[in-house]
Amino acid sequence: MKIKILLVEDDVNLGVVISDHLKSADYDVVCAEDGAEGLVKFNEGDFNLCILDVMLPKLDGFSLAQDIRKVNAEIPILFLTAKSMTEDKIKGFEAGGDDYLTKPFSLQEFQLRVKALLKRVRIETKEVEEMVFSIGNYTYDTENQVLSINNLPKTLTKKEAQILKLLYRHKNQVISREIILKGVWGQDDYFVGRSLDVFITKLRKYFSDDPRIIISNLHGVGFKFEIPE
Repeated sequence: MKIKILLVEDDVNLGVVISDHLKSADYDVVCAEDGAEGLVKFNEGDFNLCILDVMLPKLDGFSLAQDIRKVNAEIPILFLTAKSMTEDKIKGFEAGGDDYLTKPFSLQEFQLRVKALLKRVRIETKEVEEMVFSIGNYTYDTENQVLSINNLPKTLTKKEAQILKLLYRHKNQVISREIILKGVWGQDDYFVGRSLDVFITKLRKYFSDDPRIIISNLHGVGFKFEIPE
């Protein structure tokens, strides 16, 4: 299975150069051109490394890293920036970054930084993640987005699958509304908040055949996806 990298860079030309270089090294690369899009793309896929420009529209790289860390505390993050000031580097590390590369940089140095980060977390030999798993009495096929019980399949929509993925990542613990809204819709406002409530209601209905599975709403905080261990 190829190592999957999220690249968030608003400079289209630089993004193409970096993406092509990574692909030539046999990495699977997903690109985004602003922070909000980057967060949505992050929650759509299973990545091994995030490469984030600092100066991004809609959501800057530091804020994006903080939101990513709320979902995944382990994934390595490499910042790309035109700034070289010490306080900016400190801010980057405080935001959850693992390394910092100042523009302009050589592709050789960039490649070495990427390899070092991947080696540090030992994911170059990462096994293929389980694609079908159990949720109580249900089975869920993540690749095809199919939830089944008693041989009765239900194909989830893209957003239903994205929300379920975040809930499952935080199973039996509280996940904030903000993380889901920004991770799925790329924004946190009243209208998408109402949409989220509709999707949560649908997911509760889908899991109604196993009463042990509960999606509880903690008012003003978020949701808790309670499933039997």
